[in-house]
Amino acid sequence: MNKEMKVRAEHWYQEAKQKASAYYETLYKQFVDKTYVSFLTEDILLWKKDHVREHSIIQFVKRRKKTPDSNDYYQYMKWLHYTGKLDDYLDRSVSYIYMRDLGKALDDPHTQIRIQRLIRDIKKYLLTPGTASNREKPDFINFASFYRWAQKEKVENATIWVMNKLKRVSAHIPKEMDAEQAQRKLMKIIIGVVLHVMEEMDDEVSPEERAERLDAAIRLGYSYGLTYPFIDDLLDSDVLSKEEKEQYSEMIRISLLTGSVPDLEEWTGTNLEMVQYIHTELREAFEFIRDYQRAETQATFLEQSYVFFQSQDQDRVKDLSNGSYTNEDIYLPIIIKSSSSRLIVRSVISEPMDEGFENRTFAYGIYNQLADDFADMFDDLRDGAVTPYTYYLTYRHQRPDLINPFELYWAVISNLIRNVYHSDAKTREVILDRAINGLKRYKKRVGPGKYNEIMDIFTSSIPEFNRLIQQMVEKAEDVDFFDKLLRDQLLTVMKNERLEKEEFINTINTAQTEINRLLKISKSAQASLLKEPLTDAANYSLAGGGKRIRPVMAWVMAVKEYGLRSSAIAPLLRSLEYMHTASLIFDDLPTQDNAATRRGHATLHEVYNSATAELTGLFLIQKATQEQSSLDAFDPKSVLALMQYSSQKAGEMCMGQAMDLESKGKELTLDELNTICFYKTGIAFEASLIMPAILASVEEKEIATLKKFAYHAGIAFQIKDDLLDLQGDMQLLGKPTGKDVQNNNSTFVTVLGADGAAQAMWEHYCYAVDALKEMPRNSAFLKHILNYIIHRDQ
Repeated sequence: MNKEMKVRAEHWYQEAKQKASAYYETLYKQFVDKTYVSFLTEDILLWKKDHVREHSIIQFVKRRKKTPDSNDYYQYMKWLHYTGKLDDYLDRSVSYIYMRDLGKALDDPHTQIRIQRLIRDIKKYLLTPGTASNREKPDFINFASFYRWAQKEKVENATIWVMNKLKRVSAHIPKEMDAEQAQRKLMKIIIGVVLHVMEEMDDEVSPEERAERLDAAIRLGYSYGLTYPFIDDLLDSDVLSKEEKEQYSEMIRISLLTGSVPDLEEWTGTNLEMVQYIHTELREAFEFIRDYQRAETQATFLEQSYVFFQSQDQDRVKDLSNGSYTNEDIYLPIIIKSSSSRLIVRSVISEPMDEGFENRTFAYGIYNQLADDFADMFDDLRDGAVTPYTYYLTYRHQRPDLINPFELYWAVISNLIRNVYHSDAKTREVILDRAINGLKRYKKRVGPGKYNEIMDIFTSSIPEFNRLIQQMVEKAEDVDFFDKLLRDQLLTVMKNERLEKEEFINTINTAQTEINRLLKISKSAQASLLKEPLTDAANYSLAGGGKRIRPVMAWVMAVKEYGLRSSAIAPLLRSLEYMHTASLIFDDLPTQDNAATRRGHATLHEVYNSATAELTGLFLIQKATQEQSSLDAFDPKSVLALMQYSSQKAGEMCMGQAMDLESKGKELTLDELNTICFYKTGIAFEASLIMPAILASVEEKEIATLKKFAYHAGIAFQIKDDLLDLQGDMQLLGKPTGKDVQNNNSTFVTVLGADGAAQAMWEHYCYAVDALKEMPRNSAFLKHILNYIIHRDQ
């Protein structure tokens, strides 16, 4: 960093520090004088009239019995509506978001109109029949609902882009960091930026402009949000060495001072591969934000970002073993970073600020920061992090000059209510709701005993005020918030998804091991030498690897869903893989796709010859039929039905391949392509699900639902194959890319284009998700199979 940069950097930070110092002095005076106690006592006594009600013992027991746990999302929403509390619940929740995330004043008439409009939209969604029918998780916490929203807003491309980005980021979160928290934070930032942009649009904005601005908001949200896992969290972790952190931090400073990300030159640490990925992603994100902005906001963005980073860095290098930090050392960086983090968003989206926005946002930040630090104090203490709470806990006995952060928290609240928001009743309501709710949640999390110990530490000098606070924590009602419920739901969903995915992978591995053990065709002792080449050729193709998706699906449905014995369905599994392998052998022939490699190995006709390959395909089909006829553990009528079904589907697959060959060199319509795709791919998916269902004698309604799921999952699978042929990695695919273009094949990509094909894939994904909702059983496996289909790299 040259001298000119250092001067500019110092100037930016000193300006921010002066402003923070003035705010700190205001808060410090209220803390020392204890004026906040009398002011807040008045405010809380006004507030409690709507939140503390006298109940008889019978009423209290009855009320507590009927109030469902908010973790039970659907029951809680029903209860709020039934008791008439839903409107107030949504009002305080949405108002809080407008105040915290959008920096709005709640006494502004225009803001109130927007708040009420959003409340109506949320309420309409929550109370729409059918939205609460699936108790697995809220509908809006899944890919399908996100994509349906994108379709409505005409931002499908941006949504697909960000989902792909999130997938790759998740794969690159180092194991030493909390991947779930990183993903949650990144998604929260994206939603926050989208909310900012939506708030700036009124009904006069055309649908085209609305879509364009939302598209940019999604990309901006991701680009800005990426800094949290890959700058803040990474530098807070122990992933990088001290020297690597210094290199990395210097590169970030230069980027913010020059407006250009420097090249990644010689890296002196052991994390080069990870840093290369992060450098590429952050450079792309930085340049997108920079290029999106108006010229007059670029300088503001760079300055605020630098100030934020520098304040974070000053906090990061503090050492809890150093007992000589002043109150200013502790609190000024917090004031700076908590305010600038919100001001940055406004400059990111390049939107104007209304009068008072900057003052409100600057003053508000420390309120949230102190609340977050309180909730995390023991985790931070364990990690050796310096926060107002960890430092006070460590040195309160030796340092009587230290500010009690819990008291300062209430001084901040008093200042916000009285001086920043001018005692607006709605603002007072929301801020005190949030504060009391935070303490209620904390008490529930740590338990009454631990909570009381903590209160004894932090409230010893304000006993009377503390008694009032604790009365509110014990007795106040109707102070919970929708965003907290969503946060809890999201974390629960992410945790469950992770556990389900682990089980899914274990199930796949178990099934694949079982299936691979079954597939090899043994040579009969009486077999003639003339027959042996076919057996060898068949085993060569079967040993080529592959994901075994079809027999795996059949194994899971049969064993896990229907409770059939694994040994009993072994012939079914063999038949499915024999049929599938036969179809691949025929596909690869010179007269058809003319493929030289399959699954990373030479194709059968390349190793032997075309005639042997054709005969081997026929041999495997006959072996598949033989296997099905040996399902002697099941009712003969069911086995006969299965064989009839299998024969019909095999014939349809041949028809699909014939249609595919006939279509070479021709431009197909989407309907024609869907038909060919279903016959070629969808039928195989369907058979893998339906054949176990036939053996288990399930009801026809469930079979119809499975067919619907298989239809859309199969087409989604084929579209992904077409996209991988265009964009995939040959090393991962195990076969050359670009074969469709070379063979002049009509594919979803050639018919719809890459973007259109991706949209069609997600559309079929959504339809498959809808089919799963109709299933009488909750199949996590099928859900993860579907996610695998669209997220796979091979």
